[in-house]
Amino acid sequence: MRKTFLTRSPSVLIFLSLLALFTLTITLASQGYGAGLVSTSFVKTLGKTLCLCLAALAMDLVWGYAGILSLGHMAFFALGGYMIGMWLMYARTEEIVVASLANGDLPATAQEIGQGIVTQIFGVVGASDLPLIWGAAHSLPLQLALVVALPGLLALVFGWLAFRSRVTGVYLSILTQAMTLALALYLFQNDSGLRGNNGLSGLQNLPYVTASQDVVTLWFFWASAAALGLTYLMLAWIVAGKFGSVIRAIRDDEARVRFLGYSVESYKLFLFTLTAILSAIAGALYYPQAGIINPAELAPIASIYLAVWVAIGGRGRLYGAVIGAAFVSLLSSWFTGGRAPSIPLGFGTLNWVDWWQVLLGLSFVAVTLFAPKGIGGLFDRLAHVRAPDRKGAPLGPDDGSLQEREATE
Repeated sequence: MRKTFLTRSPSVLIFLSLLALFTLTITLASQGYGAGLVSTSFVKTLGKTLCLCLAALAMDLVWGYAGILSLGHMAFFALGGYMIGMWLMYARTEEIVVASLANGDLPATAQEIGQGIVTQIFGVVGASDLPLIWGAAHSLPLQLALVVALPGLLALVFGWLAFRSRVTGVYLSILTQAMTLALALYLFQNDSGLRGNNGLSGLQNLPYVTASQDVVTLWFFWASAAALGLTYLMLAWIVAGKFGSVIRAIRDDEARVRFLGYSVESYKLFLFTLTAILSAIAGALYYPQAGIINPAELAPIASIYLAVWVAIGGRGRLYGAVIGAAFVSLLSSWFTGGRAPSIPLGFGTLNWVDWWQVLLGLSFVAVTLFAPKGIGGLFDRLAHVRAPDRKGAPLGPDDGSLQEREATE
């Protein structure tokens, strides 16, 4: 009898079961539908963390499995947030303007409502007309399509130009970082159509929804958990098949794969575009929970953080990416939220709010030098995953990937 994918991949089933149990536990302990043991703000933090885990999965697929170190995936993450944020801000402002004009003696015209929306949204940057980029902001289906289409198109064009020129390694990383910086600098301008440095705000207020924030926060938490679970299942299925074998081969010896007749550039382009879209979906779920987005979210340092999370968790392991993103994200929230107690040192006081980034950097250096398999390597030890007997032959150039297990499959 032929085994199904889940029976052949028990780790996937374990992950999905733990995610479902975690979601149910938080729901029953929440203030929205549960016993009120977990605050709404913490549920929101957990929901945002799940979105970051989804972005880390995309980063792990493109870097850990294919060897493409992209330092621009958080740009796609932010673009997804901008696309959904445009509809949220437009629809919410329209709701407020219509309610305000309803108190007049005469019914408001469509032109008056439109002008009121433009004044409310763009008055802060001195604009009097609706920018062209907001042409579809009135329609949720169109903006949801743009969440996928715009980052996907940007990744497709950028990837086609880079991969057809066979740009690899550190040069590709620099190019992706330059793309991110250029996009951020453009969005900082007031005439970009996205309110410049002010960004989009009030995204946590769903238009035409009367439910409390306790309930709305849970809705986004459920959506984030569902997106993470479905993406994990899809990516696990991808890397377990022939496609996964090819991209791992590209990571380990690109020239040999090309010599065997595979279109390396096509595989890279597909992977780069797919992971850009997944990052955008994660951003579209993240920023309504964060409530605000501005061009600072596109800063190159954000994409570097994403790579650090994957490295700490263990690249080349889907569960490692999730562990790394969740661990670092929650730990940083604890440090920056002032929950970590300050440590008196006699000559001064160690405030974690100021030093947590230094700790993160040191952790990345330590993992790179002493534990290239990251936190996920601990699970390998527990599962007794050992290197195969190669009679002294090397496993390959990439010591950080899961080549020991791959060689036995």
